Amino acid sequence: MKATWLTKHDTSTNKGRVFVGLSGGVDSAVSAALLQKEGYDVTGVFIRIALQGYPCTAGEDKLDAMRVAAHLRIPFKEIDLSEVYAKRVFAESIKEFERGRTPNPDALCNREIKFGLFFDWCMEQGARYVATGHYAQIKNGELHMGADAEKDQSYFLWAVPGAVLSKTLFPIGHLRKPEVRVRAQKFGLPNAERKDSQGLCFLGPISIDDMLHRELALVEGDVLGEAGEVVGRHEGTPAYTLGQRHGFTLFTQGPHAPAYYVIAKDAEFNTITVSTERFPRNSAEARVSLAECNWIGEVKDGLCMARYRYRQQLIPAHREGDLVVLEEPHYVPLGQSLVLYRGNRCLGGGVVDKSSLS
Repeated sequence: MKATWLTKHDTSTNKGRVFVGLSGGVDSAVSAALLQKEGYDVTGVFIRIALQGYPCTAGEDKLDAMRVAAHLRIPFKEIDLSEVYAKRVFAESIKEFERGRTPNPDALCNREIKFGLFFDWCMEQGARYVATGHYAQIKNGELHMGADAEKDQSYFLWAVPGAVLSKTLFPIGHLRKPEVRVRAQKFGLPNAERKDSQGLCFLGPISIDDMLHRELALVEGDVLGEAGEVVGRHEGTPAYTLGQRHGFTLFTQGPHAPAYYVIAKDAEFNTITVSTERFPRNSAEARVSLAECNWIGEVKDGLCMARYRYRQQLIPAHREGDLVVLEEPHYVPLGQSLVLYRGNRCLGGGVVDKSSLS
């Protein structure tokens, strides 16, 4: 391929008008550049979200997004969704944590903000498509994993309706991260060397653990062994999720002590139960009932694969409507997103409402 396309972009509009969510990062910037090269009429849009008391990177992020738009010579817009994010994503997530459940704020943000209000606003502004820098792919109206297994974000997109995905573009979904970096440099993008952002969606460099310690009135409680005996102390039940192996203190903990995992929580009595066994003994399967289900395209019952954590190894499963049977026993956290796959196709998923072992 000749190098002329790297500096001279096709500005024809025959493919339609697309609004690209420019976050300031390299992934969305390359997405915009690729779409412009392919002949779309591209507009860059910055979603501003700032919450009081949290590190706000919106100012710096917006400047980087504006620099990208200026470099590509595309229109630039901004929409402030701070208030809605605070109510629909942040506050709802905190309520779930307070109940002792484990919500997924990033999946909720995608449903309510990026592919909810933002998507609707773009359509009202005259966009034919909306594009983001997610590592995922859409094929024949179906959601598929991104080509980069280390960056695949299909897990966080399970709740996006199929009708929205049909008008959504993921321009870098077929690429791996190093390839995206190379393209950013070839396009001469001003943020080509910018580091990837870490932390929660829109909250900047802050972890869920940090957020919970800020927002919840955590009360210390007992750590129990499998027989119900007190073996240590913890910081407060809402701060833990099933499978967690840190954040609590054991009385017999030493440099050569085995790892202990949280296998149960009791919000009423403010206790957590731990075990050296990460997975349930004497059980063959886990039966998971889902709520708030979203199935993308035609999804039939039957064999599939499942995960309830990002980048978790896929678990053999069987779907029976909104009931999913995991063919390996797992302690599945209530409130978490359980997402199903067949091959590279993401079928959708739901919020874990009940879970039992058998």
